[in-house]
Amino acid sequence: MKFLIVFVALFALALAAPAEEVKTLKLDSDVGPESFKYDWETSDGSAANAAGQLKNIGSEDEAISVQGSYRFVADDGLTYEVTYIADENGFQPQGAHLPVAPEA
Repeated sequence: MKFLIVFVALFALALAAPAEEVKTLKLDSDVGPESFKYDWETSDGSAANAAGQLKNIGSEDEAISVQGSYRFVADDGLTYEVTYIADENGFQPQGAHLPVAPEA
């Protein structure tokens, strides 16, 4: 019973601790019928940007091509950044922390 009381008290204390408020530092976007782009950054070190363009409009091969990047600070305190291309060939991420596939 004592364990339960201590656990509940610690849980309540954790909930009462003030959380760090994350602020938006930058937020830009432009969305159109055949393209889009966005760029944002927050005070916790997170950021993302991307630009996409519709290709082969009106054909059977119509597809969207996107290039972008994102970054965040993980629980281990390190900042991770990924750049990517996403198109008819799939999602192709690159980052210093990601494994590289051997070339065929």
